[in-house]
Amino acid sequence: MPIYTLRRSHCAAELPKSLKISKDFPNLSPLPVAPALLRWQLVNLSPQIPIAVFLTSFHPGGTERQMTELVQRLDRSRFEVHVSCFHREGSWLPRMESCASVTEFPIRGFARPQTLAQAASFARWCRARRIAVLQTCDLYANTFALPAAALAGVPVRIGSRRELNPDKSAAQITLQRHAYRCAHAVVANSRAAAQQLRQEGVSPDRIHVIPNGVEIVRYDVRRGVRPVTTIVTVANLRSEKAHEVLLHAARRLAPRHRGLRYLIVGDGPRRTELMTLATSLGLDPQVTFVGHREDVPALLAQADLFVLPSRSEAFPNGAIEAMAAGLPVIASRVGGFLDLIEDGRTGVLVSPAEPAEFAAAIEELVFNPDRAFALGRAARDEVARRYSFERMVGAFENLYCTQLAAAGATPQGRAAARRRAQGRPEQRRGTAA
Repeated sequence: MPIYTLRRSHCAAELPKSLKISKDFPNLSPLPVAPALLRWQLVNLSPQIPIAVFLTSFHPGGTERQMTELVQRLDRSRFEVHVSCFHREGSWLPRMESCASVTEFPIRGFARPQTLAQAASFARWCRARRIAVLQTCDLYANTFALPAAALAGVPVRIGSRRELNPDKSAAQITLQRHAYRCAHAVVANSRAAAQQLRQEGVSPDRIHVIPNGVEIVRYDVRRGVRPVTTIVTVANLRSEKAHEVLLHAARRLAPRHRGLRYLIVGDGPRRTELMTLATSLGLDPQVTFVGHREDVPALLAQADLFVLPSRSEAFPNGAIEAMAAGLPVIASRVGGFLDLIEDGRTGVLVSPAEPAEFAAAIEELVFNPDRAFALGRAARDEVARRYSFERMVGAFENLYCTQLAAAGATPQGRAAARRRAQGRPEQRRGTAA
């Protein structure tokens, strides 16, 4: 049975004669609604576009958060959304399962024979569901799923670059670079990630920058100036986040600012190492490792300053959340921070791997809470203007549709392809006044 919707018309003459209020809308009184219905017409909706989003797993992380939000928010009247993964595990799996089917294709390394069998299985899965768009979300998904989807004949294949890969081997980067050849487009979440793609040989016309998003209404508005006493950082405890720089900066500040407290939010492989370092620096009374938390907005509301000393960063989710919360941000002058922060207006940028510079920047805001408040207010305004989830999801939806049209996988795209084959010029839509 076809699915219909009502679309606004410009004149009553467009209303189909077969539409009868008493028959088609039996529960509505005809007198009040008839004039309104004269401005609408029945439209037969085309089938939903089957798309697949491929992740590694659903453990907490920046990519996982962004892709979960994307899958939850994609327009179900236009897209039939499937999720695939290597490992159907992680605390955020229930979130994903609440809005999409999740299918696992487990592998334990690219050099194992079973990986080829799983790639063939994934290709069959794509064909059985007539997947029209595949979007991969990290290095491992890029390397595995893009070639397999090409084998399956998926019309549109979209890779991603959501990190600068400081912890990846040359062999892994090479495999990913070859996999990108199977992609029609590659999405970077920052200009720094896009530049990395260009350096690796991806043609600029295939690179699309779609920054991450944030739901700003989750974060309370700060009502006024207050002393800077609590410093927070939110990031997985991995080497590229360089938490040791913050700890060494805290040690420099300790003799003059014993009242400062540091909340380190997040978990990861370096937790024991970093806790040992904090103890050796005499910081146990001031530093608290709180682990992974789901109530990040509440923790940010308790803090006065956000610091993230990453040595490599494509697009820092923790920083954008802090800015949404109206916190002043001090961060390294690297990667995606250069897109996100205007130094001196929406935050403070300092040299990476320099504890002395971070300590000086922290102390300046401790002594100047008025400036800290002004930086945080400007940061929140900037995030509200540029980084909403609605903007991010809309950009992805637009990319899916334009790539499908370019591939000839829509009626308009097939018509354009026929015109190109016949040597006829493209027909362009006029611009509405």
